[in-house]
Amino acid sequence: MVHTGDMTNPVCVYLGDEQGHYAFGNAHPFGPQRYPAFKQEFDRRNFIEQVQVCIPVLATQEAIERFHTADYITQVKQQSTTGEGFLDYGDTPAFKGVYEAASYVVGSVLDGIKKIMSQQCRRAFVPIAGLHHARRDRAGGFCVFNDCGIAIETLRSQYGIKKIAYVDIDAHHGDGVFYSFEEDPDLVFVDLHEDGNYLYPGTGDVTETGKGKAKGTKLNIPMPPGADDNSFMKVWPQVEKFIRNGQPEFILLQCGVDSIVGDPITHMRYSPKAHAHAAERLCVLADELCTGRLLVMGGGGYNLDNIAQGWNAVVESLI
Repeated sequence: MVHTGDMTNPVCVYLGDEQGHYAFGNAHPFGPQRYPAFKQEFDRRNFIEQVQVCIPVLATQEAIERFHTADYITQVKQQSTTGEGFLDYGDTPAFKGVYEAASYVVGSVLDGIKKIMSQQCRRAFVPIAGLHHARRDRAGGFCVFNDCGIAIETLRSQYGIKKIAYVDIDAHHGDGVFYSFEEDPDLVFVDLHEDGNYLYPGTGDVTETGKGKAKGTKLNIPMPPGADDNSFMKVWPQVEKFIRNGQPEFILLQCGVDSIVGDPITHMRYSPKAHAHAAERLCVLADELCTGRLLVMGGGGYNLDNIAQGWNAVVESLI
């Protein structure tokens, strides 16, 4: 079902300059033009008439601590004041205000969950979000706070949602989510990513299916470099079957557009149609399994045109 102009269950889209503040400078792949690239195309397509625009929200430290260690949060706060050094081994530089910028990412995702759970909207899209590499005690791969992990912990502790499906189509494996919930049988984890033999972080092998009681609740699908829409469509039914078997009460999608052809740091060749298809089908599954509850995070992507086209294709599917 496509919901158009259904104001009882609109789609929430988070728009505001604070979304653009999470960026590491012009010389860094995760630069300040990513959010404006999305917003310009969003405006051009006149989606503003068809969605509920929501403003970015700042997360509390208490919310961030649902996933991250207090020591690590203190470290981010300190380096946020000085703006010096790296928060990991060299991918994720600190900058002045990084703590607040990362807290807006988390807060907007949690506000989207709140709006979905209180039925103010049916689905939500947060463009600058899906920072899936951060671990509980450290940053990684341009990711300071793992809003995906915080979302999972928040759904559990604040809303009593036990079974959650996390789906990730970013070119990079969502290692920060995977290893944090590897032994959690109630997190249905599905990740299509470029084979780790060719791309950071080098994880997400097909044999990684969860540990202990969680064995069999995780599906990693490494894709060969150069995988295109045909390759994507071939494996996608596996994804739907896996989610259906897991019977989630809430679905999270990380729809990184660095898997679209022309990204400067990956080797994948999808078109925005793959992302549109994933979002469209997850809407159907969400309607079928969990009263429509679907939250989408923009994820990676370092080609500005791909950001504009890919993320807006996803918004169109949600509408």
